[in-house]
Amino acid sequence: MIFDSWRGFKESALSKEWHDKLKEMARVARGNILKMTSIAASGHPGGSMSSIDLYLTLYNMANIDSKNPMRNDRDRIIISHGHTSPGVYSALAACGFFDISDCLYGFRKAGSPFEGHVEQTVPGVEWDTGNLGQGLSVGVGKAIYSKLSGLNFKTYVVMGDGEQQKGQISEARRMAAKFSLTNLIAIVDYNRLQISGMIRDVMPQDITRDWTSDGWQVVEIDGHDFNNIYEALYRASNASNGEPVMILAKTTMGKGVSFMENKEAFHGAPVKMDLLGEALSQLDVSSSDIEVIKERKAGDPPVLPKVERAPFPTINPGTPLTYDVEKKVANRNAWGKALLSVADANMVNDDFVMGVFDCDLAGSVKTTGFAEKYPDNFFQCGISEHHVATCAGALGGETALSIWADFAVFGIDETYNQARMNDINHSNIKLICTHSGVQVGEDGKTHQCIDYFGLLNSTYGWKLITPADANHTDRISRYILSNPGNFALIMGRSGVPVITNNDGKPFYGNDYNYVYGRMDKLRTGEKLALITAGNMAPVAMDAWNRLNDDGCTVSLICVSDWSDFHADDIEMLASYKHLVVLEDHNVKTGLGTALSVDLYESGAKTTMTKMGVTGYASSGKPADLFKMLGIDADAVVEKISKILL
Repeated sequence: MIFDSWRGFKESALSKEWHDKLKEMARVARGNILKMTSIAASGHPGGSMSSIDLYLTLYNMANIDSKNPMRNDRDRIIISHGHTSPGVYSALAACGFFDISDCLYGFRKAGSPFEGHVEQTVPGVEWDTGNLGQGLSVGVGKAIYSKLSGLNFKTYVVMGDGEQQKGQISEARRMAAKFSLTNLIAIVDYNRLQISGMIRDVMPQDITRDWTSDGWQVVEIDGHDFNNIYEALYRASNASNGEPVMILAKTTMGKGVSFMENKEAFHGAPVKMDLLGEALSQLDVSSSDIEVIKERKAGDPPVLPKVERAPFPTINPGTPLTYDVEKKVANRNAWGKALLSVADANMVNDDFVMGVFDCDLAGSVKTTGFAEKYPDNFFQCGISEHHVATCAGALGGETALSIWADFAVFGIDETYNQARMNDINHSNIKLICTHSGVQVGEDGKTHQCIDYFGLLNSTYGWKLITPADANHTDRISRYILSNPGNFALIMGRSGVPVITNNDGKPFYGNDYNYVYGRMDKLRTGEKLALITAGNMAPVAMDAWNRLNDDGCTVSLICVSDWSDFHADDIEMLASYKHLVVLEDHNVKTGLGTALSVDLYESGAKTTMTKMGVTGYASSGKPADLFKMLGIDADAVVEKISKILL
């Protein structure tokens, strides 16, 4: 099936037939907005009714297909103010994506796909939103995919006016202008009201000047005039002057019902049932189905066909590199070489889409080699971490390999909400974080990210991995780049020794096969196992050597994959009488705590001693800080010696 001839805003003006059709759709849709929110006794009717004319024009005229809503060359429509879901659902139903009756009784019902904020469980919804200020960043990611893939579709982002107060939007605006993303069109529903009243009273701002100063062209329209809406979208969709376009649509909250218009009370509160009949009467919409809808609401939630997501691309992991044992190598350096190796193995394919995002740290996070060789796929975004976290996630939601590299304190601590939304949206982003833990040293406590696992482990999908040396990093990097899922690769800053086996050869060398979720026994001993990960592997190895020289044989086990422990490994750990866990992480929420839960649930009787970061550290050399915190090799030897006495 091909798109209808008028789709994609190909005609310069809206036909009278379509004008009348949209006007009738809007009347019915406003009634549906009121019915679903009033019967659910919750929801946001006011903004839905101010946005509905915009939604109907977009969903009817953009290049989308209700019969095949996930076709890859479709236009992307992103709803940033996701609380206007009643308007979105009403518009999608009017365009044939599903039967409105399911939504009327299923809105905000437990187990229903029609949630309070727009979700991808509903056909036609591109991204789960509702955390205001993130939608434009999503749109930038989709617009980048459009260019890199050669599909050349348009991305439309509809936003609220209150959310213009969010700083992430300014980050996204600047990036869109820098990269001339004229395939991205923003629409702001300018009803001038938010929860606490008039936007000029809550937080004054000049929205038009904000956008124009960041390099956008702004077009002001009547957001309830279908001819105005269409003409603006036509001009924006066919613009060729190099500037992206924002359409400022002047609207009325609660449009169509006299006692709702311009009343902030209806931003997040429905019309009460005793006034619903009057409101529907003003719209000339029948209320005869109200009782039927209420009866259906008492039954099972509606079920919609499963919405298929974009498939993760097939990726060649390339040929592993092996580092010898003669000198220290920073894990971040091994990551940079692995990235370029994987890119070289795949960029030869014309249909392969890959994007690497940087926030002014390319030299430190080792993406400069990629940037120099593949400049069209490298996006220098400046210091705009909140935007990039979302933008890179949006690209990863397509059939693309999306990578964001940053310091851990910015890539995780500063952007947890964006990481959580990427988890909800199954974005397949590869988050590469260097400079983690106390090992950052001289940068001090503000830059010592010691809660990377505690934060990401609060989600359900993120998988966190800490490589032990350069060879380990190389193999893990290839794994996460060639497999679906949200992965966080966590590394320190400093060079570390290459870990060897008993024969003095690289443990993670050519004979090593990385398997996600499995632990590595670096050394074998009895009674006690020293468990370590990432930055602390060299410290643990030093401690093991000293203990071994003193005739104290313990096992040394390296855990790379903190998010998922294999049952066989937990059983193996349970066979030891004592466990000592050494980690460069907040001891309250780190590896030791996660292991203790699984061990307890397995019925293990082993004891555990957790050695980790117990407080914020000062600036200083990592070795000195580890000593001050009691997690250096001396402290480990002393602790284990006392346990084994």
